[in-house]
Amino acid sequence: MNDRARLEAALAQNSTASSDFDLNPEVELPVGRKLRPAGVLVPVLATAGGADLLLTKRSSRLKHHPGQIAFPGGRQDDGDADAIAAALREAEEEVGLPRGHVDVLGTLPTHETVTGFLVTPVIGWIDQPFQIVPEPGEVAEVFRVPLVQVTDGSQFTVQSRRWRGSRRHYYTVPFGPYYIWGATARILRGLTQRMETV
Repeated sequence: MNDRARLEAALAQNSTASSDFDLNPEVELPVGRKLRPAGVLVPVLATAGGADLLLTKRSSRLKHHPGQIAFPGGRQDDGDADAIAAALREAEEEVGLPRGHVDVLGTLPTHETVTGFLVTPVIGWIDQPFQIVPEPGEVAEVFRVPLVQVTDGSQFTVQSRRWRGSRRHYYTVPFGPYYIWGATARILRGLTQRMETV
């Protein structure tokens, strides 16, 4: 089964929503909290030997998640029809990926972040070349990771650090000099769990 077929089969499975608090069951989230809708694109680039995942390193000047490894994406604006539209718009703005180049295969369940966003991960297949143009105010770097690397359960570890006065545990999936953790790693972990069963 090729990578696109595996992704499509993975998306056909059921799973529950995820959260930055998954590994921290002692955290009590406020009832009635307001989460802001957002969309991120999980851009999978077809290659001769399989597929790569496109990721960004966020600018250190950003308010939310500065310097972290992330998918292109962001908050859903009033002009966006839905989270998919938001993800495609943000990917075009952040890395220069034309919306028409993206074949949307589907979405993963939503993910709640510690910063109060309800993120819809959108899986997009790209088999046309395009020129990567990082948006300098938001993106410090754009890089590719072999899809097989970040959808291999043995590559994930759980680490922790102090955050807001308590210890927070989170997934990581390192690649070379890049420290992929937090929401990005948790979304990839959810995709990995689906792909490992197909």
